[in-house]
Amino acid sequence: MRLPQLTLSSPITSHRGIGIMVFAGLLAGLGVPANAQNAAATTYLGSYSSTAPTKPVNLEELVTDMKKGGYVIVLRHGATNADQADTDPFHLDNIASQRLLSENGRDVAKRVGDSFRTLGIPLGRVYSSEFNRATETARLVSGKSPTTTVDLTEGGLVVSPAENARRAKALKALAAVVPEDGSNTLIVTHKPNILDAFGEDWFASKEGEASVFKPDGSNNPVLVARVQAAEWIGAAGRH
Repeated sequence: MRLPQLTLSSPITSHRGIGIMVFAGLLAGLGVPANAQNAAATTYLGSYSSTAPTKPVNLEELVTDMKKGGYVIVLRHGATNADQADTDPFHLDNIASQRLLSENGRDVAKRVGDSFRTLGIPLGRVYSSEFNRATETARLVSGKSPTTTVDLTEGGLVVSPAENARRAKALKALAAVVPEDGSNTLIVTHKPNILDAFGEDWFASKEGEASVFKPDGSNNPVLVARVQAAEWIGAAGRH
């Protein structure tokens, strides 16, 4: 299903809410030292600002709360083939001309989805960019076909600056929508969209990284955590 383009009549106000940056070792097979696999993942509480004071929080506590629903997971698509480029961005049905998920990207996305199910994190609505790497990531993580929308699609240099700005506002607005009862919303998009929507602290956002938001009912997406794919998989392995 394809979501119609959103029209926003006014800018969404920037919210410097509480944030968590998750730092954990990588998993075995994804790079985790063996002695780190049995340790609880540690997150760091702060704000959107990278200079904000931090305070440790347990990732497993977040997972426990996510089982109840109410969160929005903004996910950068999985790892891609570095030797590919989007050579025909005006025709998104021409998948062969796009940068696609690598075999590792597909495997990790599937493992993240398996981890969500193992951890009991329920997914409700699922949205994605129109690029194949995003729709495939959404499908592998959620196990369902996403609703695709231009609002989450990377525009780059083929659309106007005004259109890129509109898409950023649309992403931020979607991240502020309260999920259906008992579920979490999944949004799969691209680094430029995430950076434009949420700010410069996402400059180093990695493929497969999740930014977890808690809508507060006031049109502001409150950042709760930034979690790497390996950390979801590690949490499921300890479950």
